[in-house]
Amino acid sequence: MIWTPHATVATIVEKDSQLLLVEEFSNGAKVLNQPAGHIEEGESILAAALRETAEETAWQVELTGFIGLYTYRAPANGVMYYRFCFAARPIAYLSSPLDEDIIAAHWLGRDELNKLGSHQLRSPLVKRCIEDYFERPHLPLSTLYEHPIDC
Repeated sequence: MIWTPHATVATIVEKDSQLLLVEEFSNGAKVLNQPAGHIEEGESILAAALRETAEETAWQVELTGFIGLYTYRAPANGVMYYRFCFAARPIAYLSSPLDEDIIAAHWLGRDELNKLGSHQLRSPLVKRCIEDYFERPHLPLSTLYEHPIDC
């Protein structure tokens, strides 16, 4: 059997003391998540974070730091996810349609987020990334090195 981990990105976007989250369906339930998704073949990690945020929220953002690398094995499908999580600030609202899997994008305050139960979040990584965003120093984006892809 071939082990195939999934490389993903997520961004924590803060504006006026609120964080940008997306509402989506996961296993038939409405849940909240950071703007997040898979890195596409040939795409850099940083480009994937910018693209996924724009596609899922209609916000253009600037990445400001690297929060961390997180792993999670999803019990629903047994897939191992590697999540590169970034801090970002909003630049412009693009007024573009959201990905078809996204119900809506929401700005939520920290108090609102703290009241959410784990069943309301896509995975435990959502809460952990938010906690680390507020509690740990953000690393410079240069922490990540991506060797150029030869095409």
